[in-house]
Amino acid sequence: MSGRELGGRPHLLVLVAAVTALLLVLPPLGLLLDTSWGRLPDQASDPDTLRALWLSALTSVLATAIAGVLGVPLAWLLARLAFPGRAVVRALVLLPLVLPPVVAGVALLSVFGRSGLIGGPLYDLAGVSLPFSTPGVVVAHVFIALPFVVLGVEGAFRGLDPGYERAAATLGASRWTALRRVVLPLVAPGIAAGLALGWARSLGEFGATITFAGNYPGTTRTMPVLVYTVLQDDPAAARGLSVLMMGAALIVLVLLRGRWIGGLR
Repeated sequence: MSGRELGGRPHLLVLVAAVTALLLVLPPLGLLLDTSWGRLPDQASDPDTLRALWLSALTSVLATAIAGVLGVPLAWLLARLAFPGRAVVRALVLLPLVLPPVVAGVALLSVFGRSGLIGGPLYDLAGVSLPFSTPGVVVAHVFIALPFVVLGVEGAFRGLDPGYERAAATLGASRWTALRRVVLPLVAPGIAAGLALGWARSLGEFGATITFAGNYPGTTRTMPVLVYTVLQDDPAAARGLSVLMMGAALIVLVLLRGRWIGGLR
């Protein structure tokens, strides 16, 4: 139905949409215009930058994989099974979405620190300490990214007609078989979308990472932490590093969207 049939163009909505688009586009555009492009090749090949890029790529991929393994079953549980306290569980799962990142880091220290609820016994029994280590970066990223995965995948499960599962059951399939052979293939685009959102959030994570894992070159200094560190002394260099990170994120998201995230088209 055309705008003419609906009584003309909704000019106010178009104006608001245009202003919103400008608010989203102007900051990246301003960053591009304010970047010293001549310094980018040297910055991109700098050992500190390469180490931070590699660490960000490694930890974000590991965190996304772990979030997928943990998040998909939880999303299915929240979407398909009714149980007492389900609303409370969902609220707790989504809590990291609204927690200030620094608070999330402090909470992680309270649980996984050397004197924490889990970290204390783990350190006493096995000598393992997660804070201020590369595995600690992964733990922080999983905590922050997991709600994005659960939220996206739960929506995919809820959007799937339960009739498919009932039809599989009438043909003799167990719940596990129906889930594995019918449900998961049908919601695969939604799972990919949730994983992509979780990966993007993990890649840009800063507050919980620096609070829980610190800022050690080659060990816990991811690209966002490096940008923050460089910003203190050389804002121009920080802008260049920001452009590198923005470009890498855009390239990967475009590739993911084109190949796996059919549900977002």
